Amino acid sequence: MHFKEHFNISKLIIIINFLMLLLQNDILIVPIFDKPIVSIIIPVHNKFSYTYSCIHSILKINPIVPYELIIADDMSTDKTKQIEKYLKNAIVIHNEKIYKFLINCNKASKFARGKYIIFLNNDTKVHKEWLISLIKLIESDEKIGMAGSKLIYPNGKLQEAGGIVWNDGEPENFGKWNKADLPEYNYVKEVDYISGASIIVKKSIWEKLGGFDERFNPSYFEDTDLAFEIRKSGYKVMYQPKSIVIHYEGISNGRDLKTGIKKYQVRNKELFIEKWKNELKNQETKFNLFNARDRGYKKNRILVIDSSIPNFDKDAGGRCTFLYLNLFKDIGLQVTFLPNDFKKIEPYNTFLQQNGIETLYGKLYKKNSRRWLKNNLKYFKYVYLQRPEISKLYIDFIKKYFSGKVIYFAHDLHHIRLYREYNITHNYKKLEEGKAIEIIENDIFSKVDVIHIVGSYELNNLKEKYKNKTIRNIPLFFYEHLLSNIEKNFLKRKGIIFVGRFSHSPNIDSVLWFYKEIFPKIVETYPDIIWYIIGNNANYEIKKLQSKNIEIKGHLSEQELFNLYQKCRISIAPLRFGAGIKGKIIEAAYYQIPMVTTSIGAEGLDNTTGAFIAEDDPKKMSDIICELYTDYKKLKQMSDSGRLFIEKYFSKKKAKEIIMKDIS
Repeated sequence: MHFKEHFNISKLIIIINFLMLLLQNDILIVPIFDKPIVSIIIPVHNKFSYTYSCIHSILKINPIVPYELIIADDMSTDKTKQIEKYLKNAIVIHNEKIYKFLINCNKASKFARGKYIIFLNNDTKVHKEWLISLIKLIESDEKIGMAGSKLIYPNGKLQEAGGIVWNDGEPENFGKWNKADLPEYNYVKEVDYISGASIIVKKSIWEKLGGFDERFNPSYFEDTDLAFEIRKSGYKVMYQPKSIVIHYEGISNGRDLKTGIKKYQVRNKELFIEKWKNELKNQETKFNLFNARDRGYKKNRILVIDSSIPNFDKDAGGRCTFLYLNLFKDIGLQVTFLPNDFKKIEPYNTFLQQNGIETLYGKLYKKNSRRWLKNNLKYFKYVYLQRPEISKLYIDFIKKYFSGKVIYFAHDLHHIRLYREYNITHNYKKLEEGKAIEIIENDIFSKVDVIHIVGSYELNNLKEKYKNKTIRNIPLFFYEHLLSNIEKNFLKRKGIIFVGRFSHSPNIDSVLWFYKEIFPKIVETYPDIIWYIIGNNANYEIKKLQSKNIEIKGHLSEQELFNLYQKCRISIAPLRFGAGIKGKIIEAAYYQIPMVTTSIGAEGLDNTTGAFIAEDDPKKMSDIICELYTDYKKLKQMSDSGRLFIEKYFSKKKAKEIIMKDIS
């Protein structure tokens, strides 16, 4: 059955459980699913109150994921032996003799029906996204065989953000006793192992390996050994920071290494070292923590620096940065992103972290950024700087302490944009800004190893000035999948659309110019036409354009924008100044809506496919739009050409080919 079919029933069960607690009724009800995706196994021996608390924390979560709960009771002598009185619909296994932890887990796993098995200690409490985040992670990549949670102490301090095994066989809980919300503990990453207090394993792999290796019976190092076995089988072991579990460490087995089960920790360490002595030679040297925490010594590292965490749905520059951060990750780099404002902007920060990108934010990093760079640049092979006003703050420091390749991505040539704005507005301040930024840009160009630019115009401009530099034209945007569900009958579509961020002065100018010089003729021809103006941070001049023929929409979600593109016949980009490739031209082609723009808007782009029309004269532009508006055959041709345009120049494959010329 589908997850959502159980949503309302699951909410009802949560409410019932809560009411029972209020009424001091001890019975907890586990949801029943015909086809559980995951089997949650809780091995127990006494400590009933902890087991009860653990189960209650699971039942408080709305189970979007179908699961079954298996309680593996290892001959308890307390209330656990009668747990069925307090727990309904769980699978309860009462062992006929004491098997101890490891064999108890192996035995209980044979009852599991799920595609995945979760082993959860009974001395835990799970947080809201504990289960769903583990499932999403393990299903995101078929090469992930095992994943685990962020473990925290009851006081909120971190217990473990993934485990490290040094080359001498000594394990370490990364981040122990530190603040759990620090950036270095909150991105998805590969790890050496995950402590078995909360781990998810693909059942097929678990069965192939035969479960925990019984030479580590009764417990300790069985989870570490399993991680090494999974990696040996060609799979990855991952850490999921959104899966938060409070772990009352030491409740089950105590802390004394000389007594009880705890004494096996010393013996099993020796067994582990003997079994994996060849593999341990390739582990990180103690205590090279920066590289060991995410197995970064197995990959090349890249440090990307930009102004802020990219708002990929609000501006072209942010979207571009977001795409390339993820592309770097996809090609196998370990990516760290340093936003110059050090602000944790959500939900964008979490999107990056969940894709395995480390982001550096907060007062601690802001205060100590130079020290962090000085200490850690040696671990990176590439530094990827962006934008002149940001790069100027870092370039000299990086050149002093970094011996790898420095790549600069300008996004556009800022001085050209400012000079063009001065030519239109005659604002002397823009001329002065252009001169100042040109000096900064030239200084950066002279110091970096590689320059990335967008558009053929700026590529040729820089090649003339820097003949001995490696300069590449990279796609501003790129797409992995093209849209197929596009309405091609333009008779069913009405209106024109402009999309742009209004904190960017070229967009304000273009809308006002179009409104004064072009739109009146269009309204005269089509009195009922609607012009939709989309973009955040609209100022008073833009907002006051609202009328029966103009709708100011502000920021739209991706789905809302898609719907509006589907509704309109023509997209416009009447830009009079600017530089670089214009994201709105590429976006229009992706959404397969015909585009009318200017020579500035079309600059740097090859239009041999016929995806857009460029015209600078306002009268001619109004005539073009009026004629095109009811030329349904031409509109469809341009729509089809947009798809060809994206396939040819702005595919993910094309971007990867170019990037890998400089980054291996």
